[in-house]
Amino acid sequence: MQEINVGLLKQICEMAGAPGHEQRVRAFVQQQAKPFADSITTDNMGNLTVFRKGKKNKKVMVAAHMDEISFIITHIDDHGFLRFLPLGGFDPKTLTAQRVIVHGKKDLIGVMGSKPIHMMGAEERTKVVPLSDYFIDMGLTKKEVEKVIRVGDVVTRQRELIEMGNCVNCKSIDNRVSVFILLETLKELKTLPYDLYAVFTVQEEVGLRGAHASALQIQPDFGFGLDTTIAFDVPGAKEHEKITALGDGAGIKIMDSSTICDYRMVNYMRQTAAKHKIKFQEEILPAGGTDTAGIQRMTPGGAISGAISIPTRHIHQVIEMADKSDIRACIDLLKHCLLDLDKFNWEFN
Repeated sequence: MQEINVGLLKQICEMAGAPGHEQRVRAFVQQQAKPFADSITTDNMGNLTVFRKGKKNKKVMVAAHMDEISFIITHIDDHGFLRFLPLGGFDPKTLTAQRVIVHGKKDLIGVMGSKPIHMMGAEERTKVVPLSDYFIDMGLTKKEVEKVIRVGDVVTRQRELIEMGNCVNCKSIDNRVSVFILLETLKELKTLPYDLYAVFTVQEEVGLRGAHASALQIQPDFGFGLDTTIAFDVPGAKEHEKITALGDGAGIKIMDSSTICDYRMVNYMRQTAAKHKIKFQEEILPAGGTDTAGIQRMTPGGAISGAISIPTRHIHQVIEMADKSDIRACIDLLKHCLLDLDKFNWEFN
């Protein structure tokens, strides 16, 4: 199996891109995709679409979202401490002892703070600190803070990408690994049967908003979502609870809470993986959704849609982990699914 470009993945994952503030990621993706595009456009929401002309008159949309779970500043108190709201789904226990980056007039490091354990009563110590009890400490006075930061500025998490065994570990593997996969697929594609719209979407973490707008504009016949999924292959997990496991290959989504994937697409993806000897595993996610739902629904009559899922441990934390062999399998599966799309019988049966 080919190696993946960990250096490129590191650049993409470490970049800041809160929902609605994906401009750094978008500029980087545009520069990377330019040599492999027939055209590149950006819509009013900020979705970046890389277009590749195919031989036949059908449209395929592939979506990988650029945003990451983040925060937005709601208040600066008299001592310079910042209060915030989440942008995306956060588990409060993951905030303890974290460094963050506040994106004001310039980027500044802050730390997540809450009540010290020494000051907690016996009952408090047994409970998870609620999100509302956290604050961001900038180490600055209010006057110094307000020179750089204002209400409405966004905050992202700070964590570098490292390799651990055959895995990569970083913040924002969800969903920068899919941005990476889509870029690498574009580099490897040659002649396509149908027109390809490779869309790097915005605001997925707050409700699939970019994918909705983009699918409405493109009106695709076929759709593929690219996103991470839970790998609950850890101590304490029962076999039927795992959803996916690291190292067991690309995830072929069957359903999640927002999408029942078209059974024709699921079968097509299974057959394509088998034909090209790509390791895969079926995925059913009981909670959570992806851009696949937006692609599937936001066109008259719907699009024939499915999703490739990247197994990921410790999801929505700063220590998200994916296996490099699974990432490579996802690139291979997406590539061959796009190349063979006109060779399958898409009639209902």
